[in-house]
Amino acid sequence: MPRAARKKSADAMYHIMSRSISEIDLYQCEEDKAYYLELLKRYIEKYHCKIYAYCLMDNHVHFYINTCGFDISIFMRCINTAYAAYYNKRYSRHGHLFQGRFGSKIVDNDTYSLTLSAYIHNNAKDIAGYDGNEDSYIYSSYGIYTGRRKNTEGIVDDDFLLELFSRDKTKARQKYKGFAESMRDTGIMKEVHEGIMREYTENAYSSGKKHIMRHETPKELIERIEIILGERLPEMLRAKFSREASRVRAFTAYVMRALCGYTYTDICKYIGNMSVSGVSRLSNEGFRLLGRDMQYCSVFRTLIYSD
Repeated sequence: MPRAARKKSADAMYHIMSRSISEIDLYQCEEDKAYYLELLKRYIEKYHCKIYAYCLMDNHVHFYINTCGFDISIFMRCINTAYAAYYNKRYSRHGHLFQGRFGSKIVDNDTYSLTLSAYIHNNAKDIAGYDGNEDSYIYSSYGIYTGRRKNTEGIVDDDFLLELFSRDKTKARQKYKGFAESMRDTGIMKEVHEGIMREYTENAYSSGKKHIMRHETPKELIERIEIILGERLPEMLRAKFSREASRVRAFTAYVMRALCGYTYTDICKYIGNMSVSGVSRLSNEGFRLLGRDMQYCSVFRTLIYSD
């Protein structure tokens, strides 16, 4: 019997759960958890998403993400593939690490948003030594919300939820902690858990489906980049031995990936004489270009914020 299609929306926020196959833990040590958080930060920066809450358990992870229009399936495929490659190399193993598809449930109102964050942050109660002291667990964003630790990793955006309690951050932290503690053992927490487990077992994930995200097709996007740069992109995308052409190619490959949700195979159709792995490297170079070239950083911001 075919499974139902995964529920998605261009403006959706999601509760995500991903777990390891049954015979092994997803994280064997603190270094593994730290590396997963590094990947989470890398991809929210690369695809301009926001994380509102997270908690890493031994055999699974929960987080609350606003993809800001990026395709959640592509986001999860990137992070899970990168982490599995790291894990298999470190522990000299082969094969699948994650147990089937990730679970995703759309968050569509403030009440569920707050309830979900409390559920994620209370997960640590099941770890030895953290029952009743959940905000001291460093692989959760809970301590950032209560002010117990600083947001040094820069992964979580706590303002979004705290401002629902108060614009005074100190008061907001106190109220949030009280709220999370009050929700700890309620039936609502069980409902959230059952909801994500239901999505985990029922959601289908098809890597072959294409999703053109953020209301742009590659053709429209290329036309807009041409106008901003004043260059004829079709010629530059296939040009060789030109430093500027290489920069344009890298930037365009990254933007098609980040703003259109295009696969590397699809991007190959627009950039000549390149393999899929070559386009992957080119897209990564485009991302790095934004960090060191003000012109392309400005072009990218124009693409995001212009009507």
